[in-house]
Amino acid sequence: MDTSLRITEIFYSLQGESSFAGLPTVFVRLTGCPLRCVYCDTAYAFEGGERRSLIEIVEEVVGYSTPYVTVTGGEPLAQPEVKPLMTALLDRGKTITLETSGAMSIEGIDSRVIKILDLKTPSSGEMHRNLESNIEFLSSGDEVKFVIGDRADFDWAVSKIIQFNLQERVSDCLMSPVYGQLAPSQLADWVLQDNVPARLQIQLHKLLWGDRQGV
Repeated sequence: MDTSLRITEIFYSLQGESSFAGLPTVFVRLTGCPLRCVYCDTAYAFEGGERRSLIEIVEEVVGYSTPYVTVTGGEPLAQPEVKPLMTALLDRGKTITLETSGAMSIEGIDSRVIKILDLKTPSSGEMHRNLESNIEFLSSGDEVKFVIGDRADFDWAVSKIIQFNLQERVSDCLMSPVYGQLAPSQLADWVLQDNVPARLQIQLHKLLWGDRQGV
């Protein structure tokens, strides 16, 4: 427990995405990311941050009454010490969701962690970074997310759902429109027209508070 992590922010808000949307949640945003997605909305977490001890982080997080904690970034798995952090929080009774790009291996993560694996679509500019081997390490409680910027992204996402039989492998396949680029109603029409086994999601926090940091 004497390890440390570089942290951009820890804040309390409503979960805006995934099947946990709407639930009061503590967010632990780690600093640093090896990807540069075209539509990234957290570029402020690429650099900077504050190095904090694992003990200090755990104590701050457990100070909130909610059981829900989201570990995000940046790319949280870029810092190996995130794994003992998540285990420590799980041992304190927290429910942990991990938001990861899928560009780094999820092998060896505590089995109690709910993984939200963001498979990068063509318009992200980082599709080539997807580690498809990660699919084998997903469990039935995990979720796979696709950020959709255009019809080509949508068709690609549908092909991956079919290729990996994701609707049977994980609890939810999530489709989210790129904020300010693709109208949510357009994505909804595509999902309905193609009868896609996926959950349409809109970033709730942006609807409530706009596209800003710390919400």
